[in-house]
Amino acid sequence: MTIGSVGRSLELFFIDGKPEGMQTAEVFNWTGHVLLFPRTRIKAALERKEARYTGVYLLLGEADGAPLAYIGEGEDIADRIRSHDQKRDWWTQAVLVTTGANTLNKAHVKYLESRLVEIARSVKRWELENANTPPRPGLSEAAQANMESFLSYLLMTLPALRIDIFQEFAKPAGTQATVPADDNETSPVFDLILKKENLHAKAQLVGADFIVLEGSTARRRWIGKGTEETGYARLHSQLLDTGVLDEHGDRCVFAKSYAFRSPSAAAAVVVGRNSNGTTSWKLESTGETYKEWEARQLAQVPAEPA
Repeated sequence: MTIGSVGRSLELFFIDGKPEGMQTAEVFNWTGHVLLFPRTRIKAALERKEARYTGVYLLLGEADGAPLAYIGEGEDIADRIRSHDQKRDWWTQAVLVTTGANTLNKAHVKYLESRLVEIARSVKRWELENANTPPRPGLSEAAQANMESFLSYLLMTLPALRIDIFQEFAKPAGTQATVPADDNETSPVFDLILKKENLHAKAQLVGADFIVLEGSTARRRWIGKGTEETGYARLHSQLLDTGVLDEHGDRCVFAKSYAFRSPSAAAAVVVGRNSNGTTSWKLESTGETYKEWEARQLAQVPAEPA
């Protein structure tokens, strides 16, 4: 389920002229069309022609302080959204996924619905209100391949809309972080050590991800400011709940490698409180801090264009 490492052109259109309003997203050479809208703009959204197309949809919100989602499909999405407007009061955003020419059929969208529920359940970032994972319909081998390709583009597009329900940051146990094939540099290894707490974590910078490696140790409980419902404290709690962090006595061990969005996020989870990751992570080979290593990389960039 990949579209390779070739660059792609994504077009985001802010219908209301502001990022918190309705948005559409399309990728060059992809037939898919994504419409994101806040619940406050439901009338305007459902008046759009693509809302009457066959497709899948996501309802996004929260309940009891935790992110909650519902994934569905329909031959006329607007009818389904109107029904949910009456029956579900927790959602605050909706995403409609169709094609520009309304070329998806019922079997296509049932397949996509099933796969999206499967992925969301495996990632475990959001709670799902779906009671069960719907069965996949009997598509031909060619049709399944087409839907998997469609799905690959969709999973690339949604994070650009700040929707992370399908993003897998945990890496399978037993795998190592590796540099992409088109990256000519060796992935550096960083250490974060707290001798007093008997904590030792290792991380690698791979592409845009700062990956704490399987086997690294972390503080068992969050001791910093904040609660389990906010910020990095919440992330620490989520990693415990999903099994990425496994409790071992007075410490936790990373049962899987995990990709963080920044060195500071990774450091906070390891030490159990907010931490400046640019100074707490140190290059294993030289002892340089991440900040010093980064400055050295920037010093190698030519001051003037070649």
